[in-house]
Amino acid sequence: MLSGFKQFILRGNVVDLAVGVVIGGAFGTIVTALVKDIINPVIALVAGKPDFTGISFAVRGTVFPIGDFITAVVSFLLVAGAVYFFVVTPINALIARTRKAPTPADPTTKKCPECLSEIPIDARRCAHCSQPVMGKAA
Repeated sequence: MLSGFKQFILRGNVVDLAVGVVIGGAFGTIVTALVKDIINPVIALVAGKPDFTGISFAVRGTVFPIGDFITAVVSFLLVAGAVYFFVVTPINALIARTRKAPTPADPTTKKCPECLSEIPIDARRCAHCSQPVMGKAA
């Protein structure tokens, strides 16, 4: 029973997922600090409010505080953009660089030197002009 659990835990996907979750949590903390310490003061310079938390609206006496939601959306967009531009794009470029071009298939036809028609590569005489053809490549 424990050997099965050990095999499951040591499988590459589980370890990769655990590392991803830990790194993602740390990255989320960094982006939250970026939004709180840099983005919100820039917004305060432009809009006059220090952050989004005070934004709300009321409908028939019910208050909808949407400022925290706006802050979460801005944080999500920053995280998604940072992950795309700093992780996904470089990894895709690295994978594309290491991928080998497929080798071309061996030719199955050749051109007749007399009439330039396509003929089978093993042909000794052209089917179109009946001229003798020498060798594998013409």
